[in-house]
Amino acid sequence: MYFTDRGIEELAERRGEEEVSIVWLAERLREFVDLNPDFETPVERLATWLARLDDEDE
Repeated sequence: MYFTDRGIEELAERRGEEEVSIVWLAERLREFVDLNPDFETPVERLATWLARLDDEDE
């Protein structure tokens, strides 16, 4: 288990029943990066990965 799994598990436990839009998620990611600029690259990579999940070329 990676250390980050704890945060992912907490997210699933606390908010797992909620439904959110991609627009809502994008806004939360922007807010997070504004507050934590050191995480700009990892958040950008995650967002790009999520955006391209259905691409068959990759």
